[in-house]
Amino acid sequence: MSSKCENIVCNSLIKLSFFVFLIHFFIHGHCYSDIHTPYRVTLAVPVEYSMSFIGRAFLMETNQTLPNFRAALSVEALNQNYSCSLDVLFGDVKVWSSGHLSPFYTTEKCVLELTQDGDLQLKDKKEQVGWRTGTHGQGVERLQLLRTGNLVLVDALNLIKWQSFNFPTNVMLWGQRLDVATHLTSFPTNSTSFYSFEIQDNKIALYLNSGKLKYSYWEFKPSKNRNITFVKLGSKGLVIFNDKQRKIAQIPSQRHESLQFLALSNRTGNMGLYYYSPNDGKFKSSFQALNSTCDLPLACKPYGICTLSNVCSCIRFVNSDDKLNPGCSTEGNPGGFCGESQAEMLELHGVTSVLRVNPNKVNVSKDVCANLCMDDCKCVAALYSSGKECFLYELVRGVKQVDRELGMRSSYMVKVPKGTSGGEKKSSGLRKWVLILVGVVDGLIIFLVLGAIGYYVIWRRRKNSLDTDNT
Repeated sequence: MSSKCENIVCNSLIKLSFFVFLIHFFIHGHCYSDIHTPYRVTLAVPVEYSMSFIGRAFLMETNQTLPNFRAALSVEALNQNYSCSLDVLFGDVKVWSSGHLSPFYTTEKCVLELTQDGDLQLKDKKEQVGWRTGTHGQGVERLQLLRTGNLVLVDALNLIKWQSFNFPTNVMLWGQRLDVATHLTSFPTNSTSFYSFEIQDNKIALYLNSGKLKYSYWEFKPSKNRNITFVKLGSKGLVIFNDKQRKIAQIPSQRHESLQFLALSNRTGNMGLYYYSPNDGKFKSSFQALNSTCDLPLACKPYGICTLSNVCSCIRFVNSDDKLNPGCSTEGNPGGFCGESQAEMLELHGVTSVLRVNPNKVNVSKDVCANLCMDDCKCVAALYSSGKECFLYELVRGVKQVDRELGMRSSYMVKVPKGTSGGEKKSSGLRKWVLILVGVVDGLIIFLVLGAIGYYVIWRRRKNSLDTDNT
């Protein structure tokens, strides 16, 4: 066992002139890998809100070589409040948190208690419970942190009554198993949408969840349409099993080092496999599901296009004053199409969407597809494929520019307030760039031609004048 955590210093990461808060907390004895009932620990919460504040009291740790696992009671600045949570960290990476899906906000105090009857609880200053395991009366005797990073409550016979592995967050650890219908989730900042990594009967997929709709943007299917029962993270990759517990497929690591965890990024929504690099002293990626910026679902703001050079540009509309208005400013459609405002479909050439949904209609024309979106006030965009499939969207995200060959296979249309397309449905930000470029090139050619003609006329006049003088 390690002898650590006798006096815990909680550091705040405060910008510029913010004060550094030091929270000193005394824990009886040393940091072991288990805690017995009854147990109670309290962490102070700052009075004033400080952005990026993180305060932790480390309670337990495993005794393997670094990086090891540590369990901590944490207070973090979140959404202009302070959240109170029980966390598991692998080195400096948070791999599990009690507040992942529903943060528990508190003031003055953050209290963790393992009650005499075996219920693990988080409380505020008024002893109101904000999170609990619900294991009272089940014979729980201690809280234990296993070498796998699994936080468990066990009884006198070491039987597990509750475990963090049953409540996955955005990280899957080595040896952890996820059954069909379970998923990882992550939440991008300042967005109402969230990402999910889901195990289904016939595939593993990444989804962007927006409202009641789910849009896939990456998937992996075992060959021969074999069904999936569960997945498990091994040292060399994510292994997929059937109902007979036989391996049917694997997403392999691209490095020789043993894998430590799988993570779904909160920022990008990308899924990666990670190993620990002793030379760099940090975790590094050995596999990424998506390798291009433009393949990410939220690479650009709403009504933005990810170009071939991996930079974002706004879809631009023209208003009644003929001034350009950037479209990628706010999430959602700009016209409120479920109101009384009229709309029209703006076709964007050479672009598509990385988001996929089940087709709303098949064997229809492009005009019918556009009308389907027009008739649905919630629809803000439509994708028509060369296979005569029509896909309808309730958000304009994941739009990217493609080469001419791919662009000919589909047609992406955006619903805009009537009149803002400049009276021509084929107008768009990309098309305007083309028109400007063509205009510049045409002007240059005309200038060169006129210059050549002028030079020829002057030359002929001078030649005629010299011939006259000589005569």
